[in-house]
Amino acid sequence: MAPEYYSPTLIDHFEHPRNAGAMEDADAEAYVVNPVCGDSLRLFLKIEDDRVQRASFLTSGCPASIATSSAATEMLAGRSLEDAEALTRDDYAEAVGGLPKSKVHCSVLAASAVRQAIGEWRKQRAAV
Repeated sequence: MAPEYYSPTLIDHFEHPRNAGAMEDADAEAYVVNPVCGDSLRLFLKIEDDRVQRASFLTSGCPASIATSSAATEMLAGRSLEDAEALTRDDYAEAVGGLPKSKVHCSVLAASAVRQAIGEWRKQRAAV
C-alpha cells in the first residue's frame, strides 16, 4: 500500500538533492514532462564502457519529483545500460521510501527519462 505522506528519505533527497545541475560533458540527455501536472526532468548521463558513470538532473516540480530525480541519479551510477533501463517506476518509488498515489507520476518521469536518454545515446552511436 502506498504511503499517504512523504518518507524521511524522500524529504532528505528533496532538502539535499544529490547530483543536481547540468552536466557539461554528458554523453546522453533526456527531457521529459508530465503533461498533467507540468513537472519536468532533464537527465544527464556520462556513459563509459556501456555503464552509467555519472548522472545529474535538473527538475522543475513538486518535492516528490525532485527527490525521485535525486535518488535516480544515485541508483544509476555504476550500472550497466541494460540494468539502468530495467529499473522500473516502482524501483524509483521504493528508493525514496514510497510515494503517495497522487505522486506516482514522479517515478514514471524518472523511468521515462532514463530510457529516453539511453535510447538516444544508442541511436547516436549507431549512426556513427
